[in-house]
Amino acid sequence: MADDETPPAEPATHPTPVARRRPLAREHRRTVLKVILVTHLVLALLTGVGVSVAYQQLNNNIETLPGIPDGVDRPDVVEVDGPQKPINILIMGSDTREGEGNGIDGAQASEGSDTTILLHISADRKDAYGVSLPRDALVTRPDCMMPDGEQIPGEELVMFNEAFTLGGALCTTQMFEALTDVRVDHQVVVDFNGFKDMVDAVNGVEVCLPKDVDDPEHNIFFDAGTQTLTGQQALNYVRERSVLSVTGDIGRMTRQQAFIASMINKVVSAGTLSRPDRVFSFLDAATSSLKLDKELANLPALVDLAMQFKNTGLDDIRFITVPFAEYEPDPNRLVWTEDADRLWERIRNDRRLGRDFSEESIKADDPVGTASGSPSDGASPTDSTSATPEETAAAQEQAAARLAAGLCA
Repeated sequence: MADDETPPAEPATHPTPVARRRPLAREHRRTVLKVILVTHLVLALLTGVGVSVAYQQLNNNIETLPGIPDGVDRPDVVEVDGPQKPINILIMGSDTREGEGNGIDGAQASEGSDTTILLHISADRKDAYGVSLPRDALVTRPDCMMPDGEQIPGEELVMFNEAFTLGGALCTTQMFEALTDVRVDHQVVVDFNGFKDMVDAVNGVEVCLPKDVDDPEHNIFFDAGTQTLTGQQALNYVRERSVLSVTGDIGRMTRQQAFIASMINKVVSAGTLSRPDRVFSFLDAATSSLKLDKELANLPALVDLAMQFKNTGLDDIRFITVPFAEYEPDPNRLVWTEDADRLWERIRNDRRLGRDFSEESIKADDPVGTASGSPSDGASPTDSTSATPEETAAAQEQAAARLAAGLCA
């Protein structure tokens, strides 16, 4: 789809008879989940014995990140019509490898941020998409200004995640804004120990492995098939990069997207939301593992942000990767392509992803797949009797990409 084309009308995005028979059930499920979510948040945070203690505990868990100094040249805020503006949140995974079990892939404590995702939330709150940024991409890092006035010199053709090593979230955010001309509204850092606790709080997250994993070097062992992973298993799963994915870090990044999508699905499921103890445990683990900018670093602000997703369905939450290519002098490194500029332009102007970017996206309501799926099966998200040859070929290509990343087709 060209940048200036109008997105297709809603019926065109669900062309199959199966999709047409389910909108009422889907909308009903969405409504029920939202009601349950709001109810339990209110019950957990505003009523009952010990609410004040629980509130203080959650609120005191949150750590605050330093703000970007006033002297830094930043992108302008994009003006849009309506009562709300879009929100861009830069999410970084802390890669310190501190703590038991965190050094499974042999990386060193000073390596930087293992995961960086830009989450864009539309002004109407009906769309949210995360864009993964490969840590091995070579970029031009600008000078970085620290809160005490210290300036970290910029450098050309350096790995994306070096900014985090040198100046943490603050330097990464300044670099991202300089590279994309996209203004970051909020910064979030998530540490891996907290990640494990969040998974355990919802009683595990479902994944599907297309093959067994036998990796004695990193002490990672999995059987093929659909299964529910608990905290340390989940950390092993999203960190593994030598057996599951033939594309190394790129495949691992895709699996991280799929895992986050599956965890979102689990968090809003009835099995979690009907259990106030699990809701509180998840909130406790999440707030304990987060560092946020001062605007978000308090419980009321986080609750308000969560409530703004009331019009966002699971099928409206997508994950993609910034367009990239191999760096010719060194195939172990990557560079962003010209298509990345089109993506940043869409985000700056609060536009939907469009077909070009969303075709291979991972959605929060996607099934985890089946271990028996393969590109030769002709498996397709559309009805097999109505799929065109082009749709079948696209489905087979997507299945092959999932298998290459270590996901079931």
